[in-house]
Amino acid sequence: MARKYEKLADEIIKHVGGKENVLSLECCITRLRFRLKDEDIADTEKLKSLKGIVTVVQNGGQYQVVIGSDVEEVFKEIMNYHDINTADGTTLEKTQRPLDMFVDTVSGIFTPVLGVLAASGMLKGTLALLVALEILQNDSGTYQILNIVSDAFFYFMPIFLGYSAAKKFKMDNEFTAMAIGAALVHPSLTSIRSGETLYEIFSDTVFASPVQIEFLGLPVILMNYASSVIPVILATAFAAKVERFFAKNMPPIFKSFGVSFCTLLVTIPLTLLVVGPVATWLGQLMGAISLTIFNVSPMIAGAFMGAFWQILVIFGIHWSFVPVMLNNFATLGNDPVMVVIFTASFAQIGVVLAILLKTKNRRLKGIALPAFITGIFGITEPAIYGVTLPRQKYFLISCIGAAIGGALIAFFEVKVYVFGAMGIFEYPTFIDPATNDLTGMYNGMIASAIAFAIGFALSYPIYDDDLESD
Repeated sequence: MARKYEKLADEIIKHVGGKENVLSLECCITRLRFRLKDEDIADTEKLKSLKGIVTVVQNGGQYQVVIGSDVEEVFKEIMNYHDINTADGTTLEKTQRPLDMFVDTVSGIFTPVLGVLAASGMLKGTLALLVALEILQNDSGTYQILNIVSDAFFYFMPIFLGYSAAKKFKMDNEFTAMAIGAALVHPSLTSIRSGETLYEIFSDTVFASPVQIEFLGLPVILMNYASSVIPVILATAFAAKVERFFAKNMPPIFKSFGVSFCTLLVTIPLTLLVVGPVATWLGQLMGAISLTIFNVSPMIAGAFMGAFWQILVIFGIHWSFVPVMLNNFATLGNDPVMVVIFTASFAQIGVVLAILLKTKNRRLKGIALPAFITGIFGITEPAIYGVTLPRQKYFLISCIGAAIGGALIAFFEVKVYVFGAMGIFEYPTFIDPATNDLTGMYNGMIASAIAFAIGFALSYPIYDDDLESD
């Protein structure tokens, strides 16, 4: 039977320098992303002239052949009929910048889970809407079941990302990485974190941290790993190296169980001993910096927090700011500090809407539409990981919009009086319950609208499918 994409696949492999010149190949939304041993060997002009190829982009150590909506079929043809050499997971091109490496790694790990990520986000948004319209009560059994359905992926995200990260880092046993992710969200960690404090280290400093448990006499500082991203990626990257070491040096008779046994035994304790403290202290440091700036200039603090909030979310250290908000609720009856991050989700969906309206790629539209809808309700993970982060400048634009929105929130002296709501449902939490003054809500609407408009206005004129990285 004739193969529709056989000729194009053969031409691509020929003109990138042959299969011997290919280190690795990945398929994204509109393009094939090659890592070549020598890009100078590739005949870029010939590839650009081939029917079925839109253009070729060389960026960050990647040789990207832009094809369009047929890219998956071409990729399958190449992988099925060409013996492509693949990287072993340890080779990184020297020409690739650290930021490119980071974005490429994170976006590559999220690509396999974008569908369930978007679906879970849609479910959470729909559930929030049903509660807001008083169709469901949040103490009803129906709500609790639907909340489990919508929240399961987000809560146990480290397990899912452990699997896809293992694929990215070429681990032999992906289930070992899933076990690492599962350990990070084990219920026992939650109960330990809420239990009795043994002692506190670095008392009377910004890095003061309670210790509830020790490992071999060493203090373990626990953070909330639920919904976190970077900790499990770092742990899996390390585990891949540990696994290769034991696979190489362990007697064959023990390998079937011994490699995973040693990998888990080494990786999980080290992750809890190292990642937890680093993430916790970074969050505490950022919180201290923010409060210091806020005392000097609330607008500058608002811009600072708005700009960096989405980055903190990616690294999973945003949880360290929750105590700041809770303390303000307890002492002031409201929070004038953390409210400045409110506009970040609106800046994000402004960018996403611009891309949604400009792109002609059906697969990208399929990701961007639910990401935009869930972002309205404050759930921005599908937007970040599926749309803007892989296209770095658009993520940066969302940070710019969030910074300006945060500065405006501080300028208007908006305060939040109730904890828990997100997105458009957070507007009513800006109403002063003592006076029923709606000024805060109106000002919050203005600030979020401006952040949204900035994200949209900066993105719409410059977005082009053929020029953007997937």
